[in-house]
Amino acid sequence: MIRPRLTGLWRRPDFVKLWVGGTVSQFGSQVTFLALPLVAVLVLDASPLQIGLLAAAGSMPALIFGLGIGVWVDRRKKRPLMIAADYGRALLLLAVPIAAALQILRIEHLFAIAAGVGFLTLLFGVANRSMLPSLVAREELVEANSKLSIGYSISQVAGPGVGGVLVQLFSAPAALIVDAATYVVSALSIGSIRAQEPEPSRPAQGPDFLREAREGGGLILRNPVLLAIAGAVAGLTVCNAMFEAAFLLYVIRTLEISPFTLGLAMSAGSVGFLVGASLADQFIRWSGPGRAMVIGVVILGLSDLAIPLASGPVVAVAVLIGCAQLMFGVGIVAYSVSQVSITQAVTPIRLQGRINGIMHSLTIGLVPIGALIGGVLGQTLGVRPTLFISAGGEIAAVIWLLLTPVWSLRDLPQPSDE
Repeated sequence: MIRPRLTGLWRRPDFVKLWVGGTVSQFGSQVTFLALPLVAVLVLDASPLQIGLLAAAGSMPALIFGLGIGVWVDRRKKRPLMIAADYGRALLLLAVPIAAALQILRIEHLFAIAAGVGFLTLLFGVANRSMLPSLVAREELVEANSKLSIGYSISQVAGPGVGGVLVQLFSAPAALIVDAATYVVSALSIGSIRAQEPEPSRPAQGPDFLREAREGGGLILRNPVLLAIAGAVAGLTVCNAMFEAAFLLYVIRTLEISPFTLGLAMSAGSVGFLVGASLADQFIRWSGPGRAMVIGVVILGLSDLAIPLASGPVVAVAVLIGCAQLMFGVGIVAYSVSQVSITQAVTPIRLQGRINGIMHSLTIGLVPIGALIGGVLGQTLGVRPTLFISAGGEIAAVIWLLLTPVWSLRDLPQPSDE
């Protein structure tokens, strides 16, 4: 029997352990994303406002603590922080079924747990991205991020489905027990990495939170590549959140697509994530990371623009939505793998935490703001104009990239001078 040969980073045990840990952790996050609100709905009979507050509680830590987490991550070794974040999330989630069994669970408990899990997820993500450049060579960053994106895509596809099955077979609180176990597996996998991390650099003038935070922000302002990426990330985050706020209302009420049909159409997005993740490495090597990032932004913007243009029979509209979701998945992976790889390559090792913390704040923390803007525009202008404005804003984000050195990057840049 012919056995497939592992190539590239798949032959590196430490990278595989990081991949397994990150993938399992992402899988757990996807289950949490579904199961925690279901606990609020099915066990506590939560109101729509309370569900909205629960979602905000999970995302607000990225907006509030992104830069601070970056300073903290840069002061410490990354692997112990990731392990602590995994065990912390497991303990927080286990508190839900215990409180439910004791019949003392309240919605306020879920708010606090969602905020805690959101904070620890932010810590894990910033430490994970900041550790990677010390684990692989600079020229291997695109391959590494492409493979990590494959794991993320698998989690995106499988996580919600498995979470739904667990809730159906057992209960929403019981599903969180399995969810907590995934974080334990992640911690064990990351804890088995043997490579020694470099010692964190110590500031010559001694620890000073505000000075160290300004140093991270100052690097972004001084470096045209990082500044352009930060602008594009912020614009895409806000505009996509605006789009998502109006998307379901438009598709269900205006286009009259049934939830079942919509679910089938949107599943194509998961296929797009997998296709994009599988091809990202080769595509970025062919086009260069700068052009791949620009092309990815244009693809995801055009795929969203197709939604308010959809009309005709329900079957045709559903097929169009499915194709749009497929292309969105391909575009977002090309964009994100390029963006993360360029950011990691141009950032000095000692500032990885701060820069990644800022980028996490822009990627996750701005979502509630974009959703609020989308809701206001949908209420005043209508959902279809809001979709046009949002998709146009996504496409316009390429201006940040076309008018800066990002577009011309054929290879990953050297670390910025400090």
